[in-house]
Amino acid sequence: MNMELPSGVTNIIERLNMAGYEAFAVGGCVRDRLLFRTPGDWDITTQATPQQVKALFDRTVDTGIQHGTVTVLIGKEGFEVTTYRVDGEYEDGRHPKEVSFTASLTEDLKRRDFTINAMAYHPKQGLIDIFGGEQDLKEKRVRCVGEPTERFTEDALRIMRAARFGAQLGFTVEERTKEAMAELKERLRMVSVERIYTELKKLLLSEHPEYLDLMIDTGVFQVVIPELAEAVEQEDIRKKMLKRLQESPADIYIRLALLFDTCLKGEDEDKKDAASKLLRRLKTDGETIKNVKNLVFLADKELEAEEIPIRQFLSHYPEDLLMRYLAVREVETGESPENQRLLAEKILKRGDCVSIRQLAITGSDLLEMGVPHGKKIGEILKYLLNEVLKNQELNEKERLLKMAKQKL
Repeated sequence: MNMELPSGVTNIIERLNMAGYEAFAVGGCVRDRLLFRTPGDWDITTQATPQQVKALFDRTVDTGIQHGTVTVLIGKEGFEVTTYRVDGEYEDGRHPKEVSFTASLTEDLKRRDFTINAMAYHPKQGLIDIFGGEQDLKEKRVRCVGEPTERFTEDALRIMRAARFGAQLGFTVEERTKEAMAELKERLRMVSVERIYTELKKLLLSEHPEYLDLMIDTGVFQVVIPELAEAVEQEDIRKKMLKRLQESPADIYIRLALLFDTCLKGEDEDKKDAASKLLRRLKTDGETIKNVKNLVFLADKELEAEEIPIRQFLSHYPEDLLMRYLAVREVETGESPENQRLLAEKILKRGDCVSIRQLAITGSDLLEMGVPHGKKIGEILKYLLNEVLKNQELNEKERLLKMAKQKL
């Protein structure tokens, strides 16, 4: 078979070959090409040591030289070139204590996680597929290279990666691999929460977020998100949650909000606090925490299809959160919020006043009028905004000054 490679990859392979070293494109880029997908990046594996690679190319970066990886720069692009290696003992359930270089491509491919990621390609030699990865692609199957328990014992995060690849590709997970996921799930406690969240996020953003069910079936989800363990083991909650994820747009804030709102107990404020606490434990970024906790708080609240309540909403939350809130409501209620969307677009296009900074007067105007420094200015501006949200015609300087005097 012929596989089209970027010119930079071909150039690197040819130069290494001319110097007497084997070299192949390897891993996910080969998998994606076989699936007619566009690879996110291109990796190259070679017999040459990092120092030998560096001697052949003018522009290189030592990105992971202790593990045999050098980034070769061709024009504006960078390509990771890694020496064939054999991993030593995994002491922390995640990283090998040491690696040793080998001259054997087979030995290098044997250490990889799944058969679909353990294929190599050479422009002249074609596909090198020792472990049946191409057949697994045809049969839409995720299967470990060799013994699944060995692969998951080496690196526990591979347990979550199995589910994630299944979700991203729409593949089933082979039975022995699935059994090993269940057997070794507790090893995930050795993995950093940041890496756990990264894999969870990729799964949730995939075309098949319902593959979360595989993580629940194997007990993996209950280990990594124990806060929701009791809920997902209840059949009705589990089915509702998976259905909502399937029907939602691929937006991480929306899907996390649906997951939490369905599975967390308590009133809106309780759910909001629990979601915030859970996301902080997973060490997510502040923007994620802010958006998700607000969506969880708002999820059960109805927004009337009228201009005043929509302006009031926009005075508290930004436009993007309103649109996400409407998406959450549509999934949870099954009713289209198209009227609310259209009204919001009309309000925003018109440039209606929905914030204090859009008022026709400022704090300085109030000071000139004799309002003393301090919280009184803020109170009056807030009062004026509330009135303007109800009636946009009031947003004129003279009117607002008159209203401020009356308020005083």
